[in-house]
Amino acid sequence: MTDRAALRLATRGSPLALWQARRVAALLASSGTPTSLLVVETEGDRRTDVSLDQLGGQGVFVKEVQAAVARGDADAAVHSAKDLPASALLAVPGLVLASYPERADARDVLVGSSVRSLPTGSTVATGSARRRVQLANLRSDLSFTGLRGNLATRLSNVGVGGAAAVVVAKAAIDRLGWIPPEGMEIEVLDPGTMLPQVGQGALAVECRQDDDDTRALLALIDDLAIRPLVEAERAFLAELGGGCTLPVGSHAEWAATDGGLDGNRGGSIKLDGMLAGGDGQVVLRHHLVGDHGEDLGRAVARYLLDDAGGSDLGDWAPSSGDGATTGRSTGGA
Repeated sequence: MTDRAALRLATRGSPLALWQARRVAALLASSGTPTSLLVVETEGDRRTDVSLDQLGGQGVFVKEVQAAVARGDADAAVHSAKDLPASALLAVPGLVLASYPERADARDVLVGSSVRSLPTGSTVATGSARRRVQLANLRSDLSFTGLRGNLATRLSNVGVGGAAAVVVAKAAIDRLGWIPPEGMEIEVLDPGTMLPQVGQGALAVECRQDDDDTRALLALIDDLAIRPLVEAERAFLAELGGGCTLPVGSHAEWAATDGGLDGNRGGSIKLDGMLAGGDGQVVLRHHLVGDHGEDLGRAVARYLLDDAGGSDLGDWAPSSGDGATTGRSTGGA
């Protein structure tokens, strides 16, 4: 490494983003690398009164952070992997995803109720089309309202304005140590019920492709048990295409072998993928098991598009407050 006093990490300024950046800093410190943080405000952070779909969705929580690295103001950027567009057409030239240091629980959580306990006709607050269509497919009587802001803001909407419950990422509440108030019901939604967003729960660290010193340092905290799973999910998303606006979800895990899990290390990968129509009436799912994550992601996407009828679903412009999720970033918790 050069004589830099510290590795400069660019990050958003939300409580969750700062927690994630400090976690990466701690991992780097354990390998002897000092760090400093550069807080960057993104378009998604500034314009909380505008739905993510109206903002365009694609990279609204990462563009400015990536730009800080590209122009040399920072050495690396810490992201939620789910915020990063998967299409190569949307990648920032000269940057590379150098490390996936760790992944928390990828599942979603319904806060305020369980799915079964929601009274008939209840309203659920969510800013994600992916979450909306899967819940609508389970409960056609539900209605939905938009949701923006940091985790605390989102959770404060439980029981407000007619919303019986909100949906957030379990990784967010776990990382920030949120404990539900006494008597508040929550339900962790298994991927069999709701497939997460691509990369949900995973940290991703990006740096300049030609910065060999930084790449070498980030490689020390790259978790080789996580990388193939996230790459499988991102390949699924990329194969669907950066211009599609249909809700999607995906989750990869190490496949069970001989009746048990193979310890999150090596072996075969099981990938579930979902592609849906905007109203939740058509939700297509498929899973495959294979040894190469990126090939697996592409194969699941091709099946949904070519064999399951996904290419006939057409584009869908989500209503205000609901973000589209294909090849795009929806951000938030």
